[in-house]
Amino acid sequence: MSLKTIPLLFINLGGEMMYILDQRLRAQSIPPEKAKKVMHDIVGTMFNRRFMEELFKPQEMYSKKAMRTVFDRLAHASIMRLNSASMDKLYDLMTMAFKYQVSLCLRPSDVLLVTLNHVDAIRDFVSGSPKILLLIDHVYHLLQEHFASLSTGQFQLIRQALLSFFQDMHIRVSIFLKDKVQNSNGRFSLPVDSPVPYGTEIPGIIRFYANGEIIRTIEFKTNTKYRTVLKPGSFEKNGDRITLLGTNMYNVDRNVETSNVSQSQSQDTTTGTTPNPLAKEELNLLAHLVGKDEKKAIAPAFRLNLFSTDEEEEIAAEKTLCRPDRVINIDASKKKASDELSRIMDDFTITSNNSAKATEKGDDLLALMDSA
Repeated sequence: MSLKTIPLLFINLGGEMMYILDQRLRAQSIPPEKAKKVMHDIVGTMFNRRFMEELFKPQEMYSKKAMRTVFDRLAHASIMRLNSASMDKLYDLMTMAFKYQVSLCLRPSDVLLVTLNHVDAIRDFVSGSPKILLLIDHVYHLLQEHFASLSTGQFQLIRQALLSFFQDMHIRVSIFLKDKVQNSNGRFSLPVDSPVPYGTEIPGIIRFYANGEIIRTIEFKTNTKYRTVLKPGSFEKNGDRITLLGTNMYNVDRNVETSNVSQSQSQDTTTGTTPNPLAKEELNLLAHLVGKDEKKAIAPAFRLNLFSTDEEEEIAAEKTLCRPDRVINIDASKKKASDELSRIMDDFTITSNNSAKATEKGDDLLALMDSA
């Protein structure tokens, strides 16, 4: 059932991206008309009908680099421009926020409620555009059709696939650190005092059965303050989701910083900063209509900074460029010393028919991405 994971991953990360962009557009006092155009352009591209229908087809989970490439293109689908340091920070915030939400889900099916919270919020961002609202209605329909009837076991497989995607991502986020839900090593500290999943009892009773009947019960006290959930969240379009997971945590303006915990972690999360040509093959139909040709933008582009000041952004960009994990040294002086190395290096030529076909396929993909 992990073949159904990509739509939920994409929509939730997209929702977090919209929260962050909305907060930064307001913080930088971008004119309302420009800010509105950015939000509408990105949502319109993200929820394009053809793209969504391809996205919801069963398919294997994409790599972190491929998913990052998609959001690189999506973030620049309008007149807004981000430099590499700001894009790094944007993607770090997106991934860590959704990872935290998945970790806190009481039931596996709550992953769908989190997704619906994101779609609800995105709908509010574009409430003035009937055309885009029709696209969002189509997304509600697809979520209902593909996910509402899944069993608990099927949702658990999806939740496992999502957590596997986020494994080894331990980026420190200032909001989480201040709220004491994240430790200094980047790992989340999950609360003990919390509601119990809907349909379950608060711990405190042990029942003994014989022949299907209760013969004895023992009560015990716990030091944890559990709470019951009175009703399940609704999967309907305008239903009550019950949970706050997936709602906008940036509604209150506050500065958000990120920092990598270790060298290995920075490799996991930032290797896709510059779109890799090899990712084009892996993206396949996922990249349908994601991104726009810059010449289509009528209004002049503007730069959005995800840092508090330009100086902070410049420092972050310098650190990004200087990181050793972004540099690969290849010694070709001893090519003839190894037949295997010689064969591998010969495979890098671009004169073969296979290379020509791969290039042609990549060009076709870029044409599809620019056709949005």
